[in-house]
Amino acid sequence: MKSLNLSYQHVKTLYQRYRPVADVILFILITVLAHKFYWAFSTVFNDWGWMAGIRDFMRELLFNNSAFFLDKMYPVTHQGTTFLFPEVGFIEVNNSCSGVKQFYQIIVLFLLFPGPWKHKLWYIPMSMILMHGVNIFRIVILGVILQYWPEQWDFMHDWILRPFFYVVIFSLWVIWNEKIRKPGPVS
Repeated sequence: MKSLNLSYQHVKTLYQRYRPVADVILFILITVLAHKFYWAFSTVFNDWGWMAGIRDFMRELLFNNSAFFLDKMYPVTHQGTTFLFPEVGFIEVNNSCSGVKQFYQIIVLFLLFPGPWKHKLWYIPMSMILMHGVNIFRIVILGVILQYWPEQWDFMHDWILRPFFYVVIFSLWVIWNEKIRKPGPVS
């Protein structure tokens, strides 16, 4: 029986040969572990005063940015960080809406995934700004859904717009991996 040769050179050769598959597996591994880690320690994170401050700031920012659009579109009123749609319902922008988890996932993904640090320094903040824009889009679309198709609100919130964050994160990763990282030979 042939012994398993796992020398550095052998692993490097295997990685080069199966790089696309290895990169996708690494993306999935980082994303899933970051997700699990976040929820495993979310109560600890919430106990940190500075983390709660960031979450509250992000919730308020999301609410105010979304209000800029929703106030122009519909006769909504505000109560704290809740949009009240007359005779239809409400959208509460709570802590889990803030986008902090998505920011955390972006930071962890691109810090751990291979690539040049000089590009990570601009790509991570740019990705976070884009993700905030996606979150604003999500709240505005939920407002449209609530106004015209309120019976579809739960489905759109839970099964379309929440998973959409992962579509955006995956798209950002594809751009990173294919265009910015410029994968070449492993050294």
